[in-house]
Amino acid sequence: MTAETESPNMKDTNKPGVPHGMPVFGASGRRIIYDEDGKPCRSCNTLLDFKMVTHVQKDARPSGSTTNSALSSTTASAMAIPMKKVAETTQYARDEPPDVEQLGKASWSLLHTLAARYPTEPNAEQQSDMGQFINLFAKLYPCWFCAKDFKKYIEENKPVLESQEKFGRWLCNAHNAVNVKIGKPKFDCNLWKQRWKDGWDNVDDSVKK
Repeated sequence: MTAETESPNMKDTNKPGVPHGMPVFGASGRRIIYDEDGKPCRSCNTLLDFKMVTHVQKDARPSGSTTNSALSSTTASAMAIPMKKVAETTQYARDEPPDVEQLGKASWSLLHTLAARYPTEPNAEQQSDMGQFINLFAKLYPCWFCAKDFKKYIEENKPVLESQEKFGRWLCNAHNAVNVKIGKPKFDCNLWKQRWKDGWDNVDDSVKK
């Protein structure tokens, strides 16, 4: 559910969106998303970028400025941080909270699977329930930047809930809108049922490619 559109207040570090002296882009090349308190949004950035920025904040000089060399060293440090650490005293892996990519992938899987299980011919109550869910999902999504983008999308493209087929295609188009923004190829929405509902067993190999 990631959206990499450029927010008007994030074009330079002198505006409220990016704290003074803090990086605009992370080690991954993505734009860093900050919360209103000036801290990086954990759910809106990749784990690599989040750790890079938190290291910059810790290493920042009292004046609040950060030199290019400091950014370079903290970027290198962040890239050296293991993504997963195993505790010596417990059997559980110390998994990190989901970053923007993990959150997006899991969220799209949930939404497409809901569409796949949506009634073929939903009644008024079922349509109302799904419409409310989509609106609440957009409102409560952990990545505020992504949520804002999705809310804008559903305001301009009202969810089509009259049938499973129409809802599945609407959701596929919504996903493709995000794919375009982050430089990924569009998915052929004629195949949404094969991808998220029926599987590929009865599909010609040339179509799978």
